Amino acid sequence: MSLEKKFKELVSQYCMASPEDLKGSSRFREDLDFSSLDFMSFLGELEDEFDVELEKDKIVNIRTIDEALSMIQDLQEAS
Repeated sequence: MSLEKKFKELVSQYCMASPEDLKGSSRFREDLDFSSLDFMSFLGELEDEFDVELEKDKIVNIRTIDEALSMIQDLQEAS
């Protein structure tokens, strides 16, 4: 399964959209109705699922699916 597909499946567990309906430009809070607690839980699952450690100073700037996916890809490539 591709990274993007796994990522979108994880996102869909926190919102009312199916993985196929999620767009890269979808914003977590505004478009997908993530609460702060949802977002923090989601980030923890990302770390576990993709075996990465998210940097707190960078995650505060994540607004969209594309931004989060790009960060995960960069972290995986760096390790």
